[in-house]
Amino acid sequence: MSIKKIPMRDGYGKALLELIAANPKVIALDADVAKSTRSIWVKEKFPNNFIDMGIAEQDLVGTAAGLAFGGMMPFTSTYAVFMAGRAWDEIRTTVCYNNLNVKIAGAHAGISVGPDGATHQALEDVAIMRVLPNMTVVVPCDAEETRKATLAGAAINGPFYVRFGREAVPVVTEESTPFELGKARTCREGSDVAVIANGAMLYESLEAAKILAEENISVEVIDLHTVKPIDVDAVVAAAKKCGCVVTAEEHQIFGGMGSAVAECLAQNYPVPQEFIGINDSFGESGQPQELMDAYNLNQSAIVAAVKKVIARK
Repeated sequence: MSIKKIPMRDGYGKALLELIAANPKVIALDADVAKSTRSIWVKEKFPNNFIDMGIAEQDLVGTAAGLAFGGMMPFTSTYAVFMAGRAWDEIRTTVCYNNLNVKIAGAHAGISVGPDGATHQALEDVAIMRVLPNMTVVVPCDAEETRKATLAGAAINGPFYVRFGREAVPVVTEESTPFELGKARTCREGSDVAVIANGAMLYESLEAAKILAEENISVEVIDLHTVKPIDVDAVVAAAKKCGCVVTAEEHQIFGGMGSAVAECLAQNYPVPQEFIGINDSFGESGQPQELMDAYNLNQSAIVAAVKKVIARK
C-alpha cells in the first residue's frame, strides 16, 4: 500500500485560513512567492488580510514588526534561505530584541528543494534562528504537523519560526496525533538506540527502524519537532533508556537539531551520539530524492549510523 504524500506547505496554508477565520487580526505577508508558500490561499479567500511585499525580505519583516506593535498578528513567509538569511538582522534586532509577536515561516527549506541548487537550499536556518533569544523554532514532519505547528505558534506570544520543505512528503501523522510545542513525541518504542528526528527525516527514521527490527535491533523513534525550547526530559529519558542516540535532520549537522540534542546530553546525561545531516557542505542542483541520497539523508544512512553508535556503547 502506497503512503500518501502531501507538501508540508499545504498545512501552513490551511492553518492560515483557520486562524484568519477565527481572528481578523491575523495578517499574512509574503515576499512575492505566495503561490509557493500557500499564503496565496489567504489572498484568494481573505484579501484584506494579505499583503504582498514583493521581493523585499527585510521590508517584509520590518512591516510585520510594525503590525505587531499595532496589535496585529503577522505571519510572514518566503523561502527559508531568504527569510532566515537576508532578513536575519531585522528578525534579530526588531523582532526578537523587542519580543514582538511576529510569526515567521521558512518555506522550501532543506536540500530537497532540488534543481534550484545551493543558493535556494536553506541548510543553516535552524542554527541561526535557534540562537536568537525569545525565538521558538519548530520543524514539523508532514503537512498535518505543519498545520498544527502553525496553529500552536499563533497561540503563544512572541517570535516563532516554522520551517518546511517544498516537496510532497509522506504523511505520518493524522488529525488525532498529539502535538504540543516543546514536547517531543515518541513514534515508536525501542530499547537499543534512540533515533531523534524531525522534518522529512522522521519518515526515513521510521522506515529505518523497520529494517533494523528485522535484525533484532530495537529502535525508539522520537519526533523532536520543537528544536527550541528543546524537550530536555524526553531527550534525557531516551538516552537513559537506550544508552545511545542518532539524530537525523535535513540541515547542516553543525548548529541544528543534532547540536541542540548534543548540548542537552552534554549537560545532563552524556551518551554516544551519531549525526545524520548535511556534513559541512553546500548543496547542488538535482532531483530531490537524488540529492537526499547523495547527501546520505535516507534510511540506509540511518541504519549505518545506528549500528555504528550501538558499537560505541
